[in-house]
Order: sequence, then C-alpha cells, then structure tokens
Amino acid sequence: MKLIIISNRLPIKIIQENDEYKVVPSSGGLTTGLDSLQTHYEKHWIGWPGMHLKEGEEKEKINKQMEEQHFHPVYLTPEQIVNYYEGYSNSVLWPLSHYFTSYVRYKSKYWDAYKEVNTLFCEKALEILEPGDIVWIQDYHLMLLPQMIRNHIPDMNIGYFHHIPFPSYELFRMLPERAEILKGLLGADLVGFHTHHYMRHFISAVYRVLKLDCVLDEIYLNGRVVSVNAFPMGINYDLYHDAILNPKINKNAKKLKKDFGNHKLILCVDRLDYSKGILLHLKSVRNFLDKHPEYQGKVSLVMVVAPSRDQVMMYFDLKNRIDKVVGSINGKYSTAEWRPVHYFYRNFNFEELIALYHISDIALVTPLRDGMNLVAKEYVAAKRRKPGVLILSEMAGAASELSETLIVNPTDIKEIEDALLKALEMPEEQQMKLLASMQLTVSSQTVNQWAEDFVQELNGVKHKNDWLKQKIATGKNYDRIKQAYDHAEKRLIVLDYDGTLVPFSENPRLAAPSPELLILLARLSTHSKNHLIVSSGRDRHTLEQWLGHLSVGLSAEHGAFYKENGEWISRMKKIKWDDEILNIIEQTVHRTPHSQIEIKDTAVVWHYRKVDPWLAELRVTQLINALMIPCTRLNLQVMKGNKIIEVKDKSIHKGVEVKRLIEQKHYDFVMAIGDDTTDEDMFHVLPQDAFTIKVGKDSTAARFNLPTQQLAVDFLDSLTN
Repeated sequence: MKLIIISNRLPIKIIQENDEYKVVPSSGGLTTGLDSLQTHYEKHWIGWPGMHLKEGEEKEKINKQMEEQHFHPVYLTPEQIVNYYEGYSNSVLWPLSHYFTSYVRYKSKYWDAYKEVNTLFCEKALEILEPGDIVWIQDYHLMLLPQMIRNHIPDMNIGYFHHIPFPSYELFRMLPERAEILKGLLGADLVGFHTHHYMRHFISAVYRVLKLDCVLDEIYLNGRVVSVNAFPMGINYDLYHDAILNPKINKNAKKLKKDFGNHKLILCVDRLDYSKGILLHLKSVRNFLDKHPEYQGKVSLVMVVAPSRDQVMMYFDLKNRIDKVVGSINGKYSTAEWRPVHYFYRNFNFEELIALYHISDIALVTPLRDGMNLVAKEYVAAKRRKPGVLILSEMAGAASELSETLIVNPTDIKEIEDALLKALEMPEEQQMKLLASMQLTVSSQTVNQWAEDFVQELNGVKHKNDWLKQKIATGKNYDRIKQAYDHAEKRLIVLDYDGTLVPFSENPRLAAPSPELLILLARLSTHSKNHLIVSSGRDRHTLEQWLGHLSVGLSAEHGAFYKENGEWISRMKKIKWDDEILNIIEQTVHRTPHSQIEIKDTAVVWHYRKVDPWLAELRVTQLINALMIPCTRLNLQVMKGNKIIEVKDKSIHKGVEVKRLIEQKHYDFVMAIGDDTTDEDMFHVLPQDAFTIKVGKDSTAARFNLPTQQLAVDFLDSLTN
C-alpha cells in the first residue's frame, strides 16, 4: 500500500553539472514533515519537476533517477506554466485568498489551463493508484483534483490540505468558478486547514454556494462524510533548536554579530510578495527611529528578502519600491559606525538563517495575510538559552498558537512601533519566560506530528465512510430487504413525506405529490398484503387534500391525528397557543427575511429553509433560548428538525402512532423510511428486525441508509416491481 503525495512541485531540483542533468532534493517544511512521517505505507510523490525537458536521452535519464526515488513527474509546457501556475493559481487564487482583490487578473484561458493541468495530475495518479492506497493532495494549485480522482475511483481514500488562507465567503463568491472549486475539494474525505478561521470560511462557502449543511465538522454528501478540520503545521523543532550546537553555525553566528556591531538587531525574513507587508515594516522602523531618536545608532533592521517571481511586473515594482525605501532610510540615518537597515535580497541557507535567528534580539513577522508562517516558529525554536522577542501579525496562522508573543495588526504602524519599543525594553527574564512557553507549543506540534495527525484522521474518516457504505440499502442490503418483502404475507410500511417521498421545497405549500408519486403510492397501497401509512409532520388538512383519495393510512402532526376507516381521529385537543410563544416566533419571522410561521392544531412551526445559513444559525439559537422558559412552564417540547423549529406537546411523536399500528396486528414485514430526527422516534419503537431506513444523513437509530430522497423513491419503485 502506498501514500501518494500530490503537490504542484516535486521536492527536488533538477540541476545541470558538467553538461548533465541531475536530480537533487530540495528543502522545505512540507518535504521535511512528509519525509519524516513514520508510516508502513510506501511513500510516492507526484508533481511538476520544476523545468520543461524535451524528449530525448536526458529526459529518460532524469525520469529513471526520479522513478528510483518514487517521484512521478508531471511535465508541463511553458504555456501551461504561464496560464495555470502564473495565471489562475497565482494571479487569481493567490491574491483573492490573501485579500488583495485589486491584484486579481482574471482571464478565461487561465481557468481552462487550471482544469487542464489538474486533469494531467489526475491521469498521472491513476497510473499508480491501487486499492488501499492513500492520496494526500497539497494546496490551492490542485483544488479540482480530489473530485477528479473520486470520479474514477469512488472508494479511494483522499485527503486535501490547504496551505494558504481560505478567504471569507464575501471574497470567495467573486470567483466565477466557486461552485466547481468547492465540488472539487469535496471529493476528498478530509479537507484540512491551518486554523479554525479558514475552516469556518470554507464551511460558510459550502453552505452558501452549494447549499450543503455542515454538522459540527462533517458535510454529508451522497452517502459519505467529508470531514473538515484544522491541523496547524509545525516545523522540525529539534533541528532548529539544536542547530546552534553545530560549531560551524556557532562560529558563523559570532562572526555575524561582530560584523553587525554591538547593536540590537530586528530580523525580518520574507519572500518577495505583496502579502508579506515588507514596505509596512520598513515604514514602521523608519517612524520608530523618528519618534525614538535615543535608539538611533543602537538598533538595526536585518531584512532578508528571498527572490520570488521578480520577472512579473507587479513583483518587479515591489522590489524597486523596497530598494528605494531602504535607500532613503539608510541615506537619512546612517553614520560611519551604524547602518539602520541591512538589506539582503537573496536566499539564505539553513545555516545562515539559524545564525541570524540566534543573534537577533527581535523577530518582526508581520505579514498582511499568511496561511501559517513558519518563520515565527523557526525563530522561537532556534532561541536556545538565549533571549529574544517575537512580534507577530494577528493575520498569520501562527498567531492562533503563539499567543504569548506580541501580537499586532500589521496595518497599524503605530501599534508595531509600540511593540518594537516594548520588545526593546522587555527584561530578559520575561523574554525567556515567554519563549519557554512558546517553545513548549512549537516542540509538541511539530511538522511530523502535523503529518501524523492528518493521516490518522484521514484513515478514521475512511473507516467511517466504509461503515456508512455498508449501511446503504443497495446491492446485498437491497436484495435482503427485497427477499423479505417478497416472502411476507402481512406488511406494514410507514413512510415520511417531506424529504422522503418528495424533495424539500423552499415553500412548503408547494410540495404537492407528483403524478408519478401518486401512481407509486397507489401501487403500494392497493397490494393486498400491504398496509401503507404516510406519517408526516404536516397538518391533516394538507395530507387529506394531497393523499386522501388514496387507500393510504395517514398520520398528521407527528401522530397527533391519524386517519382510520376514512375518519380522522385526534389523540389530543387543539392547543390554544400562548400569546407569549406566538409573539416570540412572530418576532423572529419579522427579524429574519424569508422565514415563516406555520400554526397547526397541535404544533407551531418556524420554517427557515430559505434563510441565509449564518443568520439562520444565529436565529435558531436565539429562538430556542427564548422559547425554553415558556415551553417548560406549559409542558411543551421545543424540537429542532430539518430547517424547522417546532413547538409541540412532548407526549406526541411519530413513535406513538407506529406503536399503535404494531400492537393492532401481527406483521411479518415491517419497514419505516424517514429523513428527519422526528422519524427516529418511530425507528426506536419498532422491533429490532424491522427494516428502518434513514434518508440523507445516516443515523444510528436506523439499520439502513439511502443517501438521497430520489434514491428513496427509486427504492420503493423497485421494491414493488
């Protein structure tokens, strides 16, 4: 069995030495974490190798080297790199996800290329996938891939992790392809994010775009569960914490400290990108020196900017602006003995970074938006028995874990200035105390732990989905029910109405049965061996109007009324509704667009199917809280159903009517089908050998499951043929 990691880039570099191409490993947090993951699975990696190679002997040699290391390349043309990578991925998804909507550059050919490349990755995966394998897809470049793979292999165990922020719904809805992207992600069994904030934004988008509910952290979709969770990514803590013990690194750190002079050092390590807020932290340092001249000559900014996409005009302009600001600060404040900004526009290797982390008094990590930001964690880990202060943007994912640091709004220059002053004046004893607390966090949530946690939960979701699949009333399960049906002499069949026989309607009054459904019910009810009951929460007048002409037993308002021998019988008197209860619900309707109240003889219902999900969630909580005291006083039950809140007599439920029917006659075949929590009341009172079937989200109260309402109708139709 294999763990197949799929990412935009393979964790390698192809270099040219002595006129020959060679494959060498590349470094990075993701590579480190997945390489150190302890698993019995054989690890494979699918991705772009980083360059375009022409067909020929050299390409064959490179492919052989990669195959030996279980790397499977997806070769992309220069045009695909421009339109898929530079285009849709980094000119649409990246700026949108980082809240820079003015930087979005949308072209239809970008989306076409994105779909095309995701298809290429899918084809490569299908070449090596086998039953029992795990697929773990990484990041925003491949958001369509989970569903593409599932379309070919429905039972595949698929995980997806999103390494950048997931934007709020108000931004995400700007994407013309928002529905396709969400459907692509929901092809995974587990969708992971760095923080619960991104998780919440994703769930909100699923609610609003696809109209799918998320119960706790699970989305129920076509008979399977998609789990959504937060997994904060870490680093290799021991590697960073122990690195300064290396004599070479220690020596380099001492040399650097001597070169920079006897000044306090503020360190910034960023990739060239507008999301990192580089110009803002330069401005903050400049303003700090203006307002606190006593620190001129005593504190310097060491700024490391790793080159990135500087051939793109937007990044080229950013680089030029940084150069100018650094020049102006140094030109204004520098002395013969002191330079306020030491600026390095190049990549620093691991040894150089550790030396910088070790000697820096302050790390200024203030991105405008960042998925996690591992620099913050690296700095904390590298501080071995040495003081230091981390100033961290509240917009970085790491801020949700490193709460002991100085948290700032990255756009508030004054707040950053104040944090710099506080950091410079903080006693060493307090610095060490805060670092120790953060090191405890970083050392426990390592990159290896992150990978283990994700794979472990992914396997757990797969086991749950396998269990759910075993409960679906198709295949062998259907044959078992069909055989029992065919051999029975007296059958009791109890069917819910809304969500079981008919789909939910935004207007409940428009959910009348179709001619095809009426024919099906007539066929079921006229069979001499069948006693068919439609048990609904609807009022008896509506059921009579829609189904009264059929020879079907009817139960209305969750069993408060039942029809027998052509007459409606009441189990209870009509309730005179308390004005307080009606006023509470009517006020909720007034404050909640698209909701409505329904007053029955024995129940009053608030419907919110058409209400915005966020507002509905708020109003549900408010309404239940408001109803609790008056309903308790009047011995009434507040019940949450499928997009409804219902107030009714607690002694009446669907199980009461089913129990009466069971006690009335002996049946050798009993079947009940329903989709709501109200239907579970009848599941509970039926004999253990009854065929209880839950439609939609599965329930432990039912023996079997049918994932959709249409499948329920198809099931009944095939049962009678």
